[in-house]
Amino acid sequence: MIRLNPYVHFKGNAREAMEFYQSVFGGTLNISTFSEYGMADNPTEGNKIMHSQLEAANGLVFMGSDTPSHMAYQPGATITMSLSGTDEAQLRGYWDKLAVGATIDQPLQASPWGDHFGMLTDQYGIEWMVNITAPRT
Repeated sequence: MIRLNPYVHFKGNAREAMEFYQSVFGGTLNISTFSEYGMADNPTEGNKIMHSQLEAANGLVFMGSDTPSHMAYQPGATITMSLSGTDEAQLRGYWDKLAVGATIDQPLQASPWGDHFGMLTDQYGIEWMVNITAPRT
């Protein structure tokens, strides 16, 4: 299974925003901070949201994160397309095709949370994230 999900970037208020969306759509909200994965380049940002995912009972999936201080934040340009799932061959195929003429922001490789993850900006300026879920034992 593969899902295409909106991924919204916030500037310091991702937790508040995602909790609001949970109140709107219901469902389960999972939140991970930069500190939890050892990704806090700036110690003051350790409790900021590295990744959050809201999954509603009706199948709606909505993701979000805080934009770290070392990355540009541009209001109005705060959404990324996110492909995720377990079909590694298909997801790598999408990655390879999207990568043609793209800027690779983070190669598709093993991540601290155990999956394979990569980010790129395609030839049309659209940001993409690809997450290949690792088999869980």
